[in-house]
Amino acid sequence: MNNWWNSKEVLRLLFLLFLGQVVSFTLAVTAFCSSLLVDLGVDLPLTQSFFTYALLALVFGCILLFRRQKLAVPWYWYIPLGFVDVQGNYLVIKAFQYSSITSVTILDCWTIPWVMILTWIFLRTRYSLWQFLGAAVCVVGLCLVLLSDAGVAGGGGDKPLLGDLLVIIGTICYAMSNVGEEFCVKKKDLVEVVSMLGVFGLLVSICEISIFERKTLEEVKWTAEIISLFAGFALSTFMFYCLVPFVLKMSGATMFNLSILTSDMWAVVIRIFFYHQQVDWIYYLAFGVVAIGLILYSITEKDHVPTTTLADGSLNIQYEALSEENASSGNEVLVA
Repeated sequence: MNNWWNSKEVLRLLFLLFLGQVVSFTLAVTAFCSSLLVDLGVDLPLTQSFFTYALLALVFGCILLFRRQKLAVPWYWYIPLGFVDVQGNYLVIKAFQYSSITSVTILDCWTIPWVMILTWIFLRTRYSLWQFLGAAVCVVGLCLVLLSDAGVAGGGGDKPLLGDLLVIIGTICYAMSNVGEEFCVKKKDLVEVVSMLGVFGLLVSICEISIFERKTLEEVKWTAEIISLFAGFALSTFMFYCLVPFVLKMSGATMFNLSILTSDMWAVVIRIFFYHQQVDWIYYLAFGVVAIGLILYSITEKDHVPTTTLADGSLNIQYEALSEENASSGNEVLVA
């Protein structure tokens, strides 16, 4: 009986590891599609996000309509939520025009300290000393990326520092979005929040595309390659939205964060073997420092998270709002 139980646990662990790597791979695919579109001369970050929001609104919106339930959170609160989420996606995708795929993927870890600050101020979330220490170590690792891109060791991209700045500002938007989602998800489940995020993200994208990208959109020559890259980006981000809640529910955010960290190594593989570019040793050092920071940040985490877990599918993806007080009261964990 014990042997059967142990084998069952081993299979469960292997399945979780596999699922975590699938999620990690979807993040790498989104970054890869964005960088390829840049190589093809396509500069349409808002249009890229448009299709993701459309899928979210269509799928989760239909589920919400089928339930025929009244919104637990007034609809107008979802307007700023959708707005900041769109801006975060725009800035991070835009960063691929200037910086390397490796720098963009690792710099989105800036979401962690921003979220800690916002939740500390607005949601009264309390963090342990280990989490503050872990966040600080992550920031040190991210500063090493900036050091590399500043030209000390040679960074990728035409204007790497500008691209890095766009990513950092984008992570602030992601943090604001995640804090808003945490507030909303306490009142309702995943379906309402993600569907409303999709609906209002779609509306905001349409408005901004008509203002900022209409002319560029008209000039694009829609080849099969460009269309397939847009489709790949939309499907990979949509899969991220769908898979992350299950990973968090089954394993907790510690394993999730460590699994997601491998998306940065996928980016290294892409940069070396597809773009034939060398990755400087400082980047590997930064990766190791960030990994240590994430382990320290997750060291006080509970083994499992509540069933009402929300995942923000924006290109940024590593956030946990954790505290003993919140865990005991059933507060949710968010990933950005």
